Amino acid sequence: MPDPDKPQQIIDAAVRVFARNGYYHSRVSDIAREAGIASGTIYLYFKTKDDILVTLFREKMADWVAHARREISGEPDALAKIRRLVALHFQVLETDPDLAEVVQVELRQGHKFFRGASAHEVSSYFALITSVLDEGMQAGLIRRDVPTKIATKMLFGAMDQLATSWVLGKRTYRLTDAADAVAAIFLKGVAVHAV
Repeated sequence: MPDPDKPQQIIDAAVRVFARNGYYHSRVSDIAREAGIASGTIYLYFKTKDDILVTLFREKMADWVAHARREISGEPDALAKIRRLVALHFQVLETDPDLAEVVQVELRQGHKFFRGASAHEVSSYFALITSVLDEGMQAGLIRRDVPTKIATKMLFGAMDQLATSWVLGKRTYRLTDAADAVAAIFLKGVAVHAV
């Protein structure tokens, strides 16, 4: 009988293995060894190594968006929500360097992955950012002439690029130290009044 905790155990092991060896140099047997299970057990839950990667990304991203939505909901306005979102984005990666390595580097090497498998999850994160921008426009805090789709991609792109640079730079500084500057630079461009 399949163990309901086993897929999570496999995904957690895969994060560590992919971060350590790189996705293309990792084998299903490496993941099984890291998880402390037989290689064949993995195939009860996942068809391929690609399936593990896609599931890993989908689950981590869905958890992240739900967590971010909860965390920013208590902020007083859209500007504070943007600041909090940037801080959270950097904090989650900084506290889990293996996950940061996989998300910022290893996932990017599979071009077909980003064309299809991740579209819904990335879209839900973009939708969260866009909803905050729309809230800010409604409250008169964000300029109404700001194209929200472009602004959303710009904010995500800035956070993503800094996170990738941090990972590739071997994490020699605190990523969270950049959060205030990223939020401030972004908000100076979209806010009605200088912040």
